Amino acid sequence: MRRTFVVAAVLLLPLAACGRLGGQSSGQPGQGVVVRVVDGDTVVVRVAQVTETVRLIGIDTPETVKPDTPVQCFGPEASHHLKELLAPGTAVDLARDTEARDHFGRLLVYLWRASDRRFVNLDLVAGGYARTLDIAPNLAHRRDFATAAADARAEGRGLWSACPSGPGR
Repeated sequence: MRRTFVVAAVLLLPLAACGRLGGQSSGQPGQGVVVRVVDGDTVVVRVAQVTETVRLIGIDTPETVKPDTPVQCFGPEASHHLKELLAPGTAVDLARDTEARDHFGRLLVYLWRASDRRFVNLDLVAGGYARTLDIAPNLAHRRDFATAAADARAEGRGLWSACPSGPGR
């Protein structure tokens, strides 16, 4: 029963997305096209004729491009996986939570690949490419992410087995 509810919530959330992303009015609320992947948790997306840098809510992948920070364990793998999921030109659906932008000005979103409704944020956690990152008030999928992370860790997926001193180290 719980899985049915989670699946229904995951599939319906983009339909409830606000019609204005990043202060720009969009003709089709919450839809965009991938321009490029920056790293494991940041993507550049074209939304309503505006190019936006979007940060995936609720997750954190090891660093690969942060200035003055060495490449962290499993960072390249996380970036590569996201690039496989979201090649340039991939249609995506975006949904915001409570807070629209982070302190860097990036649009904060939950992201689904439009072709198959794959919930990208959740995919990264479940595959062991990302840890959870709870930043209030954007907590809509916190429980789903925590469950996926616990399963990935218990099964030694991705960074949970590849990084002996802990994920991202």
